[in-house]
Amino acid sequence: MRNEAWRRRFALEEHFSAARPGRGHRALASLHRIGKVPAVVTQNIDNLHQASGIPPECVVELHGNTTYALCLDCAAHYELAWVRERFAPRGEAPNCPHCGGFIKSATVSFGQAMPDAAMQRAEELTLACDLFLAIGSSLVVWPAAGFPLMAKRNGAAFIIINREPTDFDAIADLVIRDDIGDALAPFLSH
Repeated sequence: MRNEAWRRRFALEEHFSAARPGRGHRALASLHRIGKVPAVVTQNIDNLHQASGIPPECVVELHGNTTYALCLDCAAHYELAWVRERFAPRGEAPNCPHCGGFIKSATVSFGQAMPDAAMQRAEELTLACDLFLAIGSSLVVWPAAGFPLMAKRNGAAFIIINREPTDFDAIADLVIRDDIGDALAPFLSH
């Protein structure tokens, strides 16, 4: 199963490596630079927030990041090129040279526990915010969907920017039904 997961991941490498930040990513980075968006809590695993210019320490990745790998036992960090180099000859996933543990892409798989540090940081940011923007989310994946509710209950304004309706539209202070890039375009720095 691990070998198949890595085979699929490397087969999709061209797709992943071709992705570039969109206007929405770039607008959030502009807002970050002027101090209006202190951090981004995301379910995305594509590293595009960081590629847009938001410092990695200001991006909380609830579902991890597909651009590198981690040992499941000792949490050692591995670049994908290192994993691919060892996987390619025989199609076998390498084990961690430090502890012998399994190495997997740094994403949360179905049934795997959410990362404690990311969840704690997301909660801290949520409780500290005065405005919570839910951008491009269906707001149906839990526990992430609980953060906007937590912010709202804590007194923050709650804005949803999404093309489709969500179950939280009725409690939002503002719902913008538009393309993310179009809705955030006024915030792009030139």
